Amino acid sequence: MDVVVPALGESVAEATVGQWLKQPGDPVKADEPIVSLETDKVAVEVPAPADGVLVEQLAQPGETVAVGAVIARIEPGAAGRAPTLLDATPAPPPTAGAPPAAPPPAATAAPPAVAAPGGAPQPTPTPTAAAPPASTTLAWATPASAVDRSAEPPKSATQPAAHLHPAAARIVEQYGLDPDSIPGDRPITKAQVLAAIEAGVARRKEPPPAPIAAAPLLRPRMEERVRMSRLRQTIARRLKEAQNTAAMLTTFNDVDMSAVIRVREAHQESFMAKHGVRLGFMSFFVKAATLALRDVPQVNAAIEGDEIVFRTYADIGIAVSSPAGLLVPILKDADTLSFAECERRIADFGRRAREGRLTLEELQGGTFTISNGGVFGSLLSTPILNPPQSAVLGMHRIEERPVVRAGQVVVRPMMYLALTYDHRLIDGREAVTFLVRIKEAIEDPLRLLVDL
Repeated sequence: MDVVVPALGESVAEATVGQWLKQPGDPVKADEPIVSLETDKVAVEVPAPADGVLVEQLAQPGETVAVGAVIARIEPGAAGRAPTLLDATPAPPPTAGAPPAAPPPAATAAPPAVAAPGGAPQPTPTPTAAAPPASTTLAWATPASAVDRSAEPPKSATQPAAHLHPAAARIVEQYGLDPDSIPGDRPITKAQVLAAIEAGVARRKEPPPAPIAAAPLLRPRMEERVRMSRLRQTIARRLKEAQNTAAMLTTFNDVDMSAVIRVREAHQESFMAKHGVRLGFMSFFVKAATLALRDVPQVNAAIEGDEIVFRTYADIGIAVSSPAGLLVPILKDADTLSFAECERRIADFGRRAREGRLTLEELQGGTFTISNGGVFGSLLSTPILNPPQSAVLGMHRIEERPVVRAGQVVVRPMMYLALTYDHRLIDGREAVTFLVRIKEAIEDPLRLLVDL
């Protein structure tokens, strides 16, 4: 029975083989994952279509395969391991008079020792007989050989410098004088040297500083090279495209989180009891963003060719971390969702991102993105756009800082906010207004209830 590459979503025609979870000869059960595939968006696992034994792999890790291509074969109902190269019949013994088989090649002789700066010879590390895996390259770094210049012939009076007469050169070399300290025309004569010595102006040449010996290498130094995943390559390409295309600019503000913290502390227990999910900060920012997008529609728009596309809906991307990298699943119609529904979907996105179970449909679209670097301890950052969106909001960690309220210095839990926007579409006035709308809604959450 053939195992084929499944449909991977709209406009996705190929994937890269990631890792085989089963090997030829392994028994498999129906719907049991046997291989992982990586696309531009997400990693997916391909299940076995039926019970049986995996008898053949037709694609190797790193190989690109098209949707519908056969990548493995399963023998339904078979038991035990399928034959492999290790099960091949051994070669018959040599017949009488036949030449003996060639001995295995000898291990590569170690290269000669290299003189370390300390003087003692150091053996150069040599690679072992076993090669490292194809996906990883290990490299040995060795100290450079010390240069021995002891065999170079010393300069003598028979080899005078161009600015010294031979007789003058012999005296300069004999007394170790610095030719630059001897006054007079060039080339320097013997009489000039003697006169400089008598006048006391000739100086001895300072010896060159002793070379600093390099520290001996105490252990082998290794490097590891791992091929970038298909998803990481796509993330890198899209981020660079955003820099090359959009005129990105970031504006900042800070927000007093006191009111939101009081609401959470007062209602967390009853919220959990009724909705089965914790009341977090993200739902407040999602609801505040939907109100601000309504008031400043340019932030919710996008450039397509020479046209501006305005949206009457708000699909909010929520940046979540996963083992494969940063993913941005979309809260569709976020302006229609309740606080509880926002929290449930965001928690579900985070859990399935860690498990690698987000679908392609959940990662497509989006009109605006929120990224919370504060969960990793970030104090301030400049988030980057997620094309074709025109803006992204960056949240950061909450930190108690002194602020002035009614003429008094008080300590409040403050958070820096950053809005990166495409200046081709959004002017500074619109960007600042949008960020102020969010600040006002967070500092006075009642605005979210009465639609202000």
